[in-house]
Amino acid sequence: MNKRALYKELWSELSKDKPMVMLAGPRQSGKTTFARDIVAKDFADTIYFNWDLPADKDRLIKDPVFFSKVPRSSVSSRPLVILDEIHKYRDWKNYLKGVYDQFAGEYQFFVTGSGRLEFSRKAGDSLAGRFLKFHIFPLTLGELFFHRRTLRDFINDPLEGFDDTSAKATGEAFRLLWELSGFPEPFIKGRKTFWSKWSAAYDQQIVRDDLRTVADIRNLDIIETLFALVPSRVGSPMSMNNLAGDLQVAFDTVKNWLLLFDSFYLTFRLAPWTAKISRSILKEKKIYLFNFPVIDDEGSRFENLAALEFLRAVETWNDRGLGNFTLHYLRNKGKQEVDFLLAENNRPFLLVEIKVSDRTPAPNLLVFQDFLNIPAVQLVKEDGVKKVFRNGNNNVLVVTAHRWLSSLP
Repeated sequence: MNKRALYKELWSELSKDKPMVMLAGPRQSGKTTFARDIVAKDFADTIYFNWDLPADKDRLIKDPVFFSKVPRSSVSSRPLVILDEIHKYRDWKNYLKGVYDQFAGEYQFFVTGSGRLEFSRKAGDSLAGRFLKFHIFPLTLGELFFHRRTLRDFINDPLEGFDDTSAKATGEAFRLLWELSGFPEPFIKGRKTFWSKWSAAYDQQIVRDDLRTVADIRNLDIIETLFALVPSRVGSPMSMNNLAGDLQVAFDTVKNWLLLFDSFYLTFRLAPWTAKISRSILKEKKIYLFNFPVIDDEGSRFENLAALEFLRAVETWNDRGLGNFTLHYLRNKGKQEVDFLLAENNRPFLLVEIKVSDRTPAPNLLVFQDFLNIPAVQLVKEDGVKKVFRNGNNNVLVVTAHRWLSSLP
């Protein structure tokens, strides 16, 4: 899969600059496979540790620097130490700080985790300046095909330069993602029946097992109810006050539970764009799922699929140090809305609207394009669509989604 090449390139770039690299992403998105089967091949010696394995956990607690006792194949060898799910260790930050400070010159550390390895880089953080981080996501069209544009070419002209000569192949990949998600195991199996069984077990494992290990959750039934409500809220600004009322719990309770969903890559949320970032902080966010085939509504699932494509792109650009990119939606006081806005340093450079089958630009898209004076794309699920419309001094591309997304940098 091209996914391997993309993340191998990222790993190579980051590991040259720091002896500790962190990889964050959802459970079963390929982190452990990537670490053990791809990265480890470049090292003569590899030590693998997984906090979820009782024997490994006991080993670390008894001897925090256990890896230093493992013999090397040669005096000059610089072993790779893979620390998987180490963030579940209560004192993991101080532990990593200690091993980094003592062994950074002798080992390369690769830290992976399914819960987000979120921490501040501000002064005083125990890990500040000691690591570089990148993200891995479920498969997307942009990862599955090699004809991605360069980022600067894409920013300079997002409406042209994409390779749509493989429409049959990209269409089939879109169908598989639509039905099975981009998680590698169900995607490779290629069967909806397998995805159904996998999906039920996956959600239960995270909500009932992983969340409980990091938070004092006493009302598992209610948090499961909240998660069950998410598919019907996808693609719309979400009111936490309304959710709190529906569930008969406090506002802060819902807020904290939603943060947990984000932290364990069950969901991700987009804030509205405003010229002043501070104004968007209290605005209602839109919520999306990583396992989006659970969404029944066709339009909402289509929007979610596209949201994940853009999230993967934006996070990858940031991880590579190519700039400060963000993903938003747009909504004005008249409740006119555009699904996505991509910005660099909070300056918008592209508008994207998602429509199942509308071959003409949405009126809201034209309104916001007139205001921002930037290119716009309308992605449609229908096959065989590629039209360019003039809107004053700007153009709007209406195109079949998989033809355009497969070239996303």
